[in-house]
Amino acid sequence: MRHFRQVPGPELRRLFHRLPQAFGGSRDRELLAMALGATLYVPATRPDLTATITRRAEGGVCSMVIDLEDAVADHAVEAGKWQAVRTLDELADGDEAHPLLFVRVRDPDSVGEIAARLGPGVGALTGFVLPKFDTSCAADYLHAVAAASERLGRTVFGMPVLESPSLVHRETRDRELHRIGELLAAHRERVLAVRIGATDMCSTFGIRRDRDLTIYDVRVVSDVIADIVNYLGRADGTGFTITGPVWEYFADHARMFRPLLRTSPFAEIDAVPFRQSLVSRDLDGLLREITLDRANGIQGKTVIHPSHVAVVHALSVVTHEEYSDALDILRADSGGVAASEYRNKMNEMRPHRSWAHQITLRARVFGVANQGVSFVDLLKALVES
Repeated sequence: MRHFRQVPGPELRRLFHRLPQAFGGSRDRELLAMALGATLYVPATRPDLTATITRRAEGGVCSMVIDLEDAVADHAVEAGKWQAVRTLDELADGDEAHPLLFVRVRDPDSVGEIAARLGPGVGALTGFVLPKFDTSCAADYLHAVAAASERLGRTVFGMPVLESPSLVHRETRDRELHRIGELLAAHRERVLAVRIGATDMCSTFGIRRDRDLTIYDVRVVSDVIADIVNYLGRADGTGFTITGPVWEYFADHARMFRPLLRTSPFAEIDAVPFRQSLVSRDLDGLLREITLDRANGIQGKTVIHPSHVAVVHALSVVTHEEYSDALDILRADSGGVAASEYRNKMNEMRPHRSWAHQITLRARVFGVANQGVSFVDLLKALVES
């Protein structure tokens, strides 16, 4: 599995200074967490589940969640579990490449049930998504993932979703995050990433975010996100990869505010109609939110529509300027400050070192763009391939 693998070779060479590397067979936790990119959710009860996952992989999806929680009615959960297992078995037996695959369960016991039912699907399962993760269930979830790893004879990863009222409420949040941090640290090698469930957070206040706004405009939720990153996303070796919340809009609507995309980057490559198609599907809001995710220490994003995948991945490619700065910073052993190779900023060797490490990790899985190649070029290549 490799990002941008659906783009033809000549186009890849035009776009990339450094090509994205394959990661599908890796068990490197940091690398896999960065490689998640846009994680697409699909209901476990979907009748053509195996074919859907295969088709999405061909279209560039590199991580997917088979959902047994919110996307499945209560009466259909048991059938969904069997279908999830059957799909994993079929994918493991097939010759087609498939994404990193996770099952979102409803409770800790379901982790063991699915692990026990798997046949060859053991090889297709990357891990489990653990919803409503708080101190009331965190230990049970993590022990269930550890037991599944032991049963299956290899590391099975867990991805907790932070979304419960006890995390959202100001008076209990610090205690919850402190204790969750301790529990996750004890199981660090099996925790791939921490996911943010902003939809459930909004529901605590009876809010539904409008498509003209990003999640960072909803202050009661953006405050929670900031605290999650503060407790769990530190770059000192104690933190985890934090992934961005879902963007739930994908169709045209009457707009209240001006589009968030400037025209000039599109005009430069004669792509103004392409810009209009993005705006008409609310993807300008998604682009803005991904940019704010990155600015707040968050990598990757939950998505619920295939049209969102290319947007996340195009913005995940490292620019030539970022890569040049990162290499300069990592080459310096003695600190100090120096002008960027692009002569437009100062690189501080010690304070920027953690940032540079993240850039080189992202460069491995998403590649480095050639000079002069923008996210517009990358997005067009993904949409048109």
